[in-house]
Amino acid sequence: MTGTIKIAVVGATGAVGREMLAELEDCKIENIELSLFASPRSAGEMLTFRNKSYEVKVFSLEALKGVTYCLMSAGGAFSKQHSQAIADQGTTVIDNSSAWRMNPNVPLVVPEVNADALKNWKNGIIANPNCSTIQMVVPLKALHQKFGIESVHVSTYQSVSGTGQKGIKELSGQVEGHFKYADLTPTVYAQPIAFNVLPAIDVLDKNGHCFEEEKMIRETRKIMSLPNLEVFATTARVPTFHCHSESVAVRLNQPVTRNQAIEALESQSGLVISKEDSHASFPTPRTVVGKSEIFVSRVRTPIDHEKSNWVQFWVVADNLRKGAATNAVQIAELLAL
Repeated sequence: MTGTIKIAVVGATGAVGREMLAELEDCKIENIELSLFASPRSAGEMLTFRNKSYEVKVFSLEALKGVTYCLMSAGGAFSKQHSQAIADQGTTVIDNSSAWRMNPNVPLVVPEVNADALKNWKNGIIANPNCSTIQMVVPLKALHQKFGIESVHVSTYQSVSGTGQKGIKELSGQVEGHFKYADLTPTVYAQPIAFNVLPAIDVLDKNGHCFEEEKMIRETRKIMSLPNLEVFATTARVPTFHCHSESVAVRLNQPVTRNQAIEALESQSGLVISKEDSHASFPTPRTVVGKSEIFVSRVRTPIDHEKSNWVQFWVVADNLRKGAATNAVQIAELLAL
């Protein structure tokens, strides 16, 4: 596609919306005609993009006519209400909520894993996967392509920014309150998050699974086109402000050495592999915040096994970047260029 491309960001003043703007700033799409939308309480706010100031406007369907790509980050209920109508006007909606992910007619895309899902795409809704899913399926793709995958066990350590600005505010306020001996009354989470770990994220079903776990399981199967893949997930909220971490154990179709697993991961775009076993150099939330890559370390086979069908690794990524904004902008780039 040549010439000017009209791109709208809906939810531009939120945590993910601001990161979308930052990713667009440095993306490969050169000539962008930008429009920004948010709720009435944010209307009139000025945001800078490529050395120009843009006024945030109140969303309306009429205002999005003629827009080529709409990056939607305004929550699931808003997306269910408006995304299809926006798409019906000829705009491609790249939606960051969970509203459309499991719709069989909507592609669920991580460009490094299943870009083929966008072949011959005209317009409509494209779903951005859950942040914790995105950072897991990229290394899984590398291992599956080389060795085949039978099952996946994952435990997540997810930051409060996954809940948005309100999660960040709650943790910040509780940390401050803790040192003032104040009562840490939670409003966003069911229990205080400061100096704590909450062992489930989102609503629980009758069998004890939480919705965040269900998202990881079902989205992984869809993205990787492995509908019967066994995925065992435990998702937890931890008192970090940014970035999600995950401990992943994968059972492969064939036994491999540690070096073979590392070589497969190194061949995958979008990953940064740490081969040095050093406490001082492991990627952590503090060291990868603001970065768009996915960081893998601690790759290993079970103890006393030089070769095994099981491979374990640690993965950390900025959930607002690759887990949301980066992935959405990468989808727009695939379509536009």
